[in-house]
Amino acid sequence: MPRTVWMLVIGMMVNVTGSSFLWPLNTIYIHEHLGKSLSVAGIVLMLNSAASVVGSLLGGSLYDKWGGYRAVISGIVITTLAIAGLTLWHGWPAYIVFLTFIGLGAGIVVPPMFAMAGSAWKEGGRKAFNAMYIAQNAGVAVGSALGGLVASYSFNYIFAANLIMYVLFFFIAFFGYKHITKETIRHSVLVEEPLMPSNKPELRALMILCSSYLVCWICYVQWQSTLATYTQDLHISLKQYSLLWTINGAIIVLGQPLINPIIKKFGSNLKGQILVGIFIFMVSFGVASVANDFKGFLCSMVILTLGEMFVWPSVPAVANTLAPKGKEGFYQGIVNSTATGGRMIGPLLGGILADSFGMNVLFATLIGLFVIAVILASVYNKALKAKHKQPTEVTM
Repeated sequence: MPRTVWMLVIGMMVNVTGSSFLWPLNTIYIHEHLGKSLSVAGIVLMLNSAASVVGSLLGGSLYDKWGGYRAVISGIVITTLAIAGLTLWHGWPAYIVFLTFIGLGAGIVVPPMFAMAGSAWKEGGRKAFNAMYIAQNAGVAVGSALGGLVASYSFNYIFAANLIMYVLFFFIAFFGYKHITKETIRHSVLVEEPLMPSNKPELRALMILCSSYLVCWICYVQWQSTLATYTQDLHISLKQYSLLWTINGAIIVLGQPLINPIIKKFGSNLKGQILVGIFIFMVSFGVASVANDFKGFLCSMVILTLGEMFVWPSVPAVANTLAPKGKEGFYQGIVNSTATGGRMIGPLLGGILADSFGMNVLFATLIGLFVIAVILASVYNKALKAKHKQPTEVTM
């Protein structure tokens, strides 16, 4: 793996580790320390997610106009200043303002980093995005574990620890990403106007694929919302539920040697990987629908993790393949904002279905949504086949 990609991977891990100090504890802090209702906490988190969607689209556009270095630094500066403000003033309503700006800044950072990884290791194909995906999950595992430990002493230390990690991320980006500037500027100035008509099939294909990606995230995030509550109703302890996510992260990081030979058999067939992953998602939720103890949910989580290892790195890899020169950041911005949108919509939709109709209806609906995701992923590149009339397009 090129040194540039290693620097991006390290930066991404530090970035996600810092954010993971805070995001798992946001609801607890707003509800228990600030004395607000769970509904209010949900609105605050939705504002954070909405700002992240805007940030993702903005970050992708900034990458295409400025290059990766300036785009990433801009996002880090916004996030760091917001976290500094939150560290000093974490009462109400300052918490809403700073958390919203944190979402905006964090959203700006991710698309340029994925775009830079794809540009720095084009011959690596999916590997660059898989490395970034592993870094994100390692950061979640480390940050969540350390966050709980730090919070046990004082919540105030959480904000300070988050700030320290983002300052460290700033220095990694400031000194480690400068040399990427010339490369990104050189290819970004080639296209300084909106997408030309000849690129419309690629954009249409991405939007269809991202519709499938959105549906998958709406379903996946149920594990962090409705299924979390459901496990409590089945008398599965919070410690056991937390262990499920620890196992999720461990499989993603440690299971790469096992899944890589399978991925290699697909070759450049990213579409096939996505479809297999969605089918695995369906099996996972099928198992969860009949599970009534920890072992059942453990089995479902292991299957779910295998599915995401196929799907999550493949979608940004397809976006990188589809993107015309000078629009790599814009395409990655669409992908990241889609994932964030799914995380924003999913808990609300799942909560309404579970409260109004029960868990059986929710599980049936989720399986139905996965069927829709399969259909969308199956047809996303039909327009490309019509445009290029090349058999190799089918494997994209």
